[in-house]
Amino acid sequence: MKLKISKVKAINAKASVVYIVNSAADLKTTGLSKDELDYVTKQFKAENKSAIINKATGTIVVEKKADKKEEYLNLEEARKQAFCTSNSLNCVKETAVTVSDLTGSTTYLMAYIEGFALSNYQFLKYFEDAAKRAYTLKNLYVLDDTITKANLDELVSIVANVYEARTLVNEPLSYLTAEELSNEIKRISKKSGFTLKVLNKKEIEKLGMGGLLAVNLGTPNPPTFNIMEWKPAKAVNKKPIVLVGKGVVYDTGGLSLKPTKGSMDSMKADMGGAAAVIGAMATIAENKLPVHVIGLVPATENRPDGLAYTPGDVIKMMSGLTVEVLNTDAEGRMILADALHYAKRYKPELVVDLATLTGAAAVAIGANGVVAMGTADDKEFESLSDSSYEVFERIARFPFWDDYSEMLKSDIADMKNIGGREAGAITAGKFLERFTDYPYIHLDIAGPAFLDFPSSYRLKGGSGVGVRLLYNFIKSKAGK
Repeated sequence: MKLKISKVKAINAKASVVYIVNSAADLKTTGLSKDELDYVTKQFKAENKSAIINKATGTIVVEKKADKKEEYLNLEEARKQAFCTSNSLNCVKETAVTVSDLTGSTTYLMAYIEGFALSNYQFLKYFEDAAKRAYTLKNLYVLDDTITKANLDELVSIVANVYEARTLVNEPLSYLTAEELSNEIKRISKKSGFTLKVLNKKEIEKLGMGGLLAVNLGTPNPPTFNIMEWKPAKAVNKKPIVLVGKGVVYDTGGLSLKPTKGSMDSMKADMGGAAAVIGAMATIAENKLPVHVIGLVPATENRPDGLAYTPGDVIKMMSGLTVEVLNTDAEGRMILADALHYAKRYKPELVVDLATLTGAAAVAIGANGVVAMGTADDKEFESLSDSSYEVFERIARFPFWDDYSEMLKSDIADMKNIGGREAGAITAGKFLERFTDYPYIHLDIAGPAFLDFPSSYRLKGGSGVGVRLLYNFIKSKAGK
């Protein structure tokens, strides 16, 4: 359920209320009774972060502002508090809530609203009783003089496109084929304002995208190559920034078949990188950032049909390089390689790819962060890191030494599509590097893209990771 977020000048008597405070003393002007104030004080002394007061007219929630050493941790705590409160209010079937900050911290309040809105997402499309399951909260009112309508409009756009990304990830292959993904991008482009060009299979064959075509051999559904562009009249960058997202709409592993439980069963999420790029492009366009950005999404399934590419095959890529395929389950890098080569035609300032690429990345840092590596300048990584902490989609930069390329040497082709058992996330990045000639950042989101268990406001299933990170990073390029 999408929340309608709007400003108000006074507490809505018919809505529940959330007060954000430093201490119970901040509540003296709110009209709470002495007993209620004493109750809040008692809860805070017991080290509870929230105090809930149930009244006949609605629920009053008092949230104690976090006071951690680092501000990014405070903002994340605000989002988590909002998640708990959102759940509580939906459980008692509240339809509206007014949030009032009594601490004077605009950034904390904005993080709280963001967490609240992100927590209200549901994917109910395939439930017969979807209406019964739907959350009741529909309106979030903000009582604060420092937050502008523009602030809220931007936040609404960000949250809406995280929702879009989550839904794309949550959709099963029975609906979301590569062609249907292109249709979804078309729908989003029309509402958001970026341009879209979709290349069909014949056009992909003409370009010689051998990696994408090889992965597609085992499925009856054709591949697509999606080119999104946001090019404002007064862009601050002379060369575009290119975002590339892995769009494997379902991955069986191909002939290197995955086991089902805990592996193949969640592989509808293997286009999480594509979803992030689509959501980011929509948010960038809707907020009219003065930055020229291009988004590329190669899309296909990876299936083990009789025509499927096989371990031992040698594939000629769009770049002309030949790849010895030793594992058909290392398909993401095959389709990304063609997209990264395609990006060369733009002579980009920077290319960032996002992909649910390796189990090794998930094993290394779990769902707690995003593995990052590449050839871009340290300043780019520092800027991206700053954004990652601000939105709490933290990046962990891995080494990118040339030594790792040795693990990709083939006896019969220019390179292999896998390295060895060790450093799997890094050798995947080094494989992709061979198809670049520009500043490059690779982000492996295999850990946080699809969550098997609820994780606060990220929820369960598709998390939409990458949308907020990319938007914040591109916004920093605009100097905003």
